[in-house]
Amino acid sequence: MLEKTQVRIVAGSLRGRKLTVVVHEGMRPTPQMVREALFSILGNAVPDRVFYDVFSGTGVVGLEAVSRGASAARLIEKDPRQVADIQKHADQFGVGAKVQVLKADAYRWAERWLAPKEPVNLFLSPPFPDLNEKPDEFLAFVNVLLSKSPVESVLTIQAEEGFPIERLPDPPAWDVRKYGRNQLLFYVVPSGGVNRPPPDAPAGPNES
Repeated sequence: MLEKTQVRIVAGSLRGRKLTVVVHEGMRPTPQMVREALFSILGNAVPDRVFYDVFSGTGVVGLEAVSRGASAARLIEKDPRQVADIQKHADQFGVGAKVQVLKADAYRWAERWLAPKEPVNLFLSPPFPDLNEKPDEFLAFVNVLLSKSPVESVLTIQAEEGFPIERLPDPPAWDVRKYGRNQLLFYVVPSGGVNRPPPDAPAGPNES
């Protein structure tokens, strides 16, 4: 069932601007409290960096990043209605030149992604079924992005309780924050590269 609602940009140059969006049961827009926490924790890592809002949905996270000083936002979304709405809001808010909306399946996009040389922010907020029904594919997807990300890039996953953190690469290095049933998992790409799970750990489909 489709439902029209409004989400608000919390801070920065676009503070208070509202997006009128259409959501459905398969979407999970990032709650405002979680969004505020995300940007509070990222802090100085946001300004002057490119921000990738993967599985962007309403686009509010990517637009919030631009509001808070990101040099540009790349929003990856496969639903053509959402793609059109995101671009419409970016143009209405006067930031269309900084926002690029890519109509693409996130998993296929990751395979083709050519990462810039400078550190970036990647925010992943996948649909519920991706976490519950195909965790192996999602974990392999995270591995692909981390393997391509420049040193000091920050990759953040919005997940829920029960997400298999122990199967992520370098599990102890993830900073896990909990907000009700929501979790934010932060990983900073180290200079020595990403530590992969030991050989006897459960392998994702691309690691066997």
